[in-house]
Amino acid sequence: MKTSLSLLAILTTLTALPSSALAESWPVWRGDIEGSGKTAETNLPLTWGPEKNVRWRVALPERGNSTPVIDQGRVFVTQAVDADKFRGLYCYDRESGALLWKTGLTYDKDERSHRDNPYCSASPATDGKHVFAAYGSAGVACYTLEGKQVWHRDLGAIDHEWGNSSSPVLHGKLCFIYQGPGKGAHLVALDKESGETVWRYDEPEWKPGERTDGFRGRSDGEGIIGSFSTPILIVAKNGREELVMTFPTEVRAFDPATGKSLWHCGGLNPLVYTSPVYADGIIIAMGGYQGNSLAVRTGGDGDVTDTHRLWHKERHNGGIGSGVAKDGHFYYHDSGGIVTCLEIESGDTKWEERLPGKGKSWGSFVLSGHTIYSLSQPGDSALIKANPEKFEPIGEVSDLKEHTNASIAVSEGELFIRTYDALWCIGSAKAAVR
Repeated sequence: MKTSLSLLAILTTLTALPSSALAESWPVWRGDIEGSGKTAETNLPLTWGPEKNVRWRVALPERGNSTPVIDQGRVFVTQAVDADKFRGLYCYDRESGALLWKTGLTYDKDERSHRDNPYCSASPATDGKHVFAAYGSAGVACYTLEGKQVWHRDLGAIDHEWGNSSSPVLHGKLCFIYQGPGKGAHLVALDKESGETVWRYDEPEWKPGERTDGFRGRSDGEGIIGSFSTPILIVAKNGREELVMTFPTEVRAFDPATGKSLWHCGGLNPLVYTSPVYADGIIIAMGGYQGNSLAVRTGGDGDVTDTHRLWHKERHNGGIGSGVAKDGHFYYHDSGGIVTCLEIESGDTKWEERLPGKGKSWGSFVLSGHTIYSLSQPGDSALIKANPEKFEPIGEVSDLKEHTNASIAVSEGELFIRTYDALWCIGSAKAAVR
């Protein structure tokens, strides 16, 4: 379906604008349906610590990897409590950090995951009227902003040795969920009001052949296969809406309304952590571990590997967190803290340096103006300038001294950070630490 740019462009712009026009929200993982990691705000804190520029801190009941979302004066966080077999959603007052409500369900069946990937790793999503939470094998649920369950769907069990982490994406009347990785993985569009399936794409059983990433990790020699990506929704330069997902071995785009496959591009390795990133008509996709990376122009039809793929690199240095695009360049980091700037059109590396501080990270970058925010596993944050000419750190390294695998969320000049111990609101210290 070819549409005018206006509708999706307006919606994408609105969800990307954490400004007074939308109460400065961060309603989905990475801030908008494009999954850009960008904020229009530039008045953000540049330094913080356990007792510096903290508006509030609230203890969480258990560790978790999901990132909070913020809208309508509320902060939403998915949370598991293993002892109770609880998979749930917590809602906090964004001004004070007070717990407004918690809800969820009990899931007493076995579900595999990695020791560093707790249950409920998917971030929630809200459209300002409802909030949606993906609980892995326990399904997906829709709640009112007051915590009342509207519907719950069982989408089938996820059976993968590393668990899952893909977050919901909202657009118009639809909620998109990637129910994977593992056998039976699928991408599904649900009606937001009823939870009924509108369309479903069943992921093929991947036959990767010879591994190009060198990752074995299993006795059968085939290595770990699966995607932990969250799809993104973009407008191609021809004005067409495209839902783009990075699967094992390929990038694929769908008509978001019907689920029709529009185009696909080969070249990824069979293990994918990051979400695709869109910039000026181009998708940048990166595999995990020492995975393959590629760039492909959107707007094509069918197999576009030979016609639209701009570049392809084997055994590249992509990580677990997703990067950000700025002025024709892409900035990303590997899980060990090495950050790289490459030119999007050519794939040429402009520079590669180690982040200040502890560095090791599963989190995704956030871009504010020309400033890139990082968040490392030990809890420290380094800021660097989005400058293709040279690596340019900004200020001192901030450190909360608490372990985290999440990413930073932004709202109303404040940063929201989820650690294994607590949920933090970083800004001017005008409220006592709770």
